[in-house]
Amino acid sequence: MRKPSLFIVVIALLALATPVAAAGGDTEVSVGSPDTPFAQNKQNEPWVAIDPGNPMILAAGSNDEIDLESCAAGDQTTCPFTNGVGVSGIYFSLDGGMTWTQPTYTGYSARNCLGPDPCLPEVDGLIGTLPGYYEAGLVSDGDPSLVFGPQPGPDGSFSWANGSRLYYANLTSNFSAVRSEQIFRGFEGIAVSRTDDVVAAADGENSAWMAPVIASRQSSTTFSDKEAIWADNAESSPYFGNVYICNVAFRSVGGPPEPVMVARSTDGGDTWTQQQISQAANTNQAQGRAGGRQGCVVRSDSQGVVYVVWRGSFKGDDVVYLARSFDGGERFDRPRAVAVTGTVGAFDPVQGRLTFDGVAGARTNEGPTFDIANGAPSGIVATNTLVLGWTDGQNGLNNERALIQLSSDGGLTWTTPFDATENGDRPDFPWVAISPDGDDLYVTYMGYLDPWRTYTTSARRFQGVVRHAETADLFSWSTLHRGMVGDARGSSANSLAFEFLGDYNYVMATNDFAAAVWNDVRDAGVCDSINAYRAGLAGVGPAAPRPAPPTDCPANFGNTDIFGGVFADPTP
Repeated sequence: MRKPSLFIVVIALLALATPVAAAGGDTEVSVGSPDTPFAQNKQNEPWVAIDPGNPMILAAGSNDEIDLESCAAGDQTTCPFTNGVGVSGIYFSLDGGMTWTQPTYTGYSARNCLGPDPCLPEVDGLIGTLPGYYEAGLVSDGDPSLVFGPQPGPDGSFSWANGSRLYYANLTSNFSAVRSEQIFRGFEGIAVSRTDDVVAAADGENSAWMAPVIASRQSSTTFSDKEAIWADNAESSPYFGNVYICNVAFRSVGGPPEPVMVARSTDGGDTWTQQQISQAANTNQAQGRAGGRQGCVVRSDSQGVVYVVWRGSFKGDDVVYLARSFDGGERFDRPRAVAVTGTVGAFDPVQGRLTFDGVAGARTNEGPTFDIANGAPSGIVATNTLVLGWTDGQNGLNNERALIQLSSDGGLTWTTPFDATENGDRPDFPWVAISPDGDDLYVTYMGYLDPWRTYTTSARRFQGVVRHAETADLFSWSTLHRGMVGDARGSSANSLAFEFLGDYNYVMATNDFAAAVWNDVRDAGVCDSINAYRAGLAGVGPAAPRPAPPTDCPANFGNTDIFGGVFADPTP
């Protein structure tokens, strides 16, 4: 085990400065994105990271369509993704989550295309998403995952004394459709952006970011998706500074076979090696269910053991799998099922998949959530308690619960699942975090207040929820915050055919507080014409023409935001 560095003393002093924002309220994270028009007002799938070197510094990401063309540009009944325009939003807080800033960079942008005539994107336009992709021949395609790790020194060794490095993993595609000009093979890859200067990055300096690096190994038919990133952030680990990305590789242009892959970097993200850790073939397929693998999370404990979890199926059940590596990600043991989750939601004929709130509604059940009390940044106070969470559907539709279970022996055995849900909630996309010292548990989720709807004429209310429990007393769950209520019908896919609120929310914990971010619809306008159109597609109403949002809907239709908050440990 490494000797404690002087940096541990610095961390101890910083821990005394709990963020001022830890008063239990919430604030908008996606502050630079507009309330109108659709689809520039659309954000979802948030992630947040706390800098262990300075917990007053937070970074967040989301799918953010701020730079796309408006529906009013050209055919007003279509709201397309603009070819070549990125959607990986980035936000920073330098005051512990009290306020957020969304930097403005330059890049390939269509935010100037507001109609009524079609227009071309600007090469050096203003962007509110990750910079450097157009210049690298790539497009940032969202699904963000962020983490802070230690910077490497001149000799390549890692130390918190060198400073912190922010890693931002996201999907990416080739900017050019010309094969000879493409940067990588396949349809979607996993790229990683990095910055060692958060202050400059928050100030809108393109040069604060290193050029994106492709981390996934691609074939001509590979669609890499569902990724998550993690940095080994405990100094006690023999693999301190390693960075890991897990993802699902859809090998038939978005379809099966679909193995779980893990990429590893030992040089601060400059280079990556990738391996397959699960079977590839799909089995036990059923209506609305993947039958294969969806979603993944990767973490490391204080001794450098790497854990990867994902959702799959086993003998007809929806389950969570776990695989481990004891050599810094070089080899993984055989995956095994560690939890049964049950099917969540009901089949939607419009999308051909499960939705949580109703027909033509919000999709659900993408993956599990997972965290480890690894004692970061030093690793000294680690309990290495594992916490695994998921939305559980074993009690049937409209009786879903956010369940968690713990392991104190490296995932060999687990506690009976505990319910982290507040009474009256239907929790969708929960995310769980455990404090580095293992004392506190936090969960955030989208709390739906209405049952699954077979029609589109009634409200589908939900709000962001943040809860806490003492790890020593899993019956002690209490609610720290409930956000403002909104109506999920005010959200939309760009096709307009159904709602879209993404695949996850996120929470991260320190020993003193937790930072949570969630999808939010408090300012989204519901559109009657859209509801009628979706009802016709679902076969629960007469066929209706596709509306034109600029003229047929409220101006704030589709205005989904990212909200969040920083919440002090209520039982310090």
